[in-house]
This record gives sequence, structure tokens and C-alpha cells, in this order.
Amino acid sequence: MNISIGNDHAGTDYKFAIIKHLEAKGFTVKNYGTDSDASVDYPDFVHPVAEDVATNKADFGILICGSANGVAMTANKHQKIRAGICWTKEITALTRQHNNANIICIPARYTAVQQAIAMVDTFLETPFEGGRHQNRVDKIPVSC
Repeated sequence: MNISIGNDHAGTDYKFAIIKHLEAKGFTVKNYGTDSDASVDYPDFVHPVAEDVATNKADFGILICGSANGVAMTANKHQKIRAGICWTKEITALTRQHNNANIICIPARYTAVQQAIAMVDTFLETPFEGGRHQNRVDKIPVSC
């Protein structure tokens, strides 16, 4: 499985831990995030992840910032992206099951590293339920 990951300065430690975990499981991870804790502009790291997922260069994306709001807002500007903010494993499962999210957005300031890793595992292992949820997901994109 191919995963694209991006982060701002608040998520650097999380990103490294997640990459190590995923590579140990045999995943290929493309790192678009900053490798520093120096302040950066999160959209610079979000757009490449969203493009990879939208164009099927990556199966899923992972985005990390302080609150996860900025990365989610930015990623969701891309037409084929459904980025969900997750802070528990239960919310993570629901964002996959009901919303067919293809990018998980993790709030580094409100989760622990091990919790984030567990959420990533849940995200990657949980299938979309389809059914009644498919009709709703189909109504998300707006054509201009």
C-alpha cells in the first residue's frame, strides 16, 4: 500500500513515528512534510499529499498539524478528497465506514503519538460500508 504523509511543525515527531511504524509493516510512505519544528505554512505540505491521493499515486493520505483543522480545510479543497479530523479510534473508524475518508487528519496537540499510530492503523484497516452511505458520499462533490 502506498501512503502519502504531510505535516507542519507541530506534527514532525508524529510523522517520524508513523512512518517508522508503517514501513515496518511493509507500506511505502512518501514524505511531503517538514522534518523540522521551525514554523512553516501547512498548505505547502498538504497539497502534494492531496494530489497524490486524488490522482491515485497514493492509496491514502495522512496529515498532521496542531489542531488538524488547517490541514483538513486545505485537503478538502481538492475535488476527490474526503479528509476527516480524527482524535479517537472510534471517530477514525466512522470516518472510514460512513464517509469513505481517504485522508486522516491528526491533531498533534490533542493526541498522543501512540494514539495517533493506533488511529492510523484503524484508518487503514477499516473498510467503507457503502450502502446507504454511498449515496451521501456521492453528494459531497460540488461541480462549479
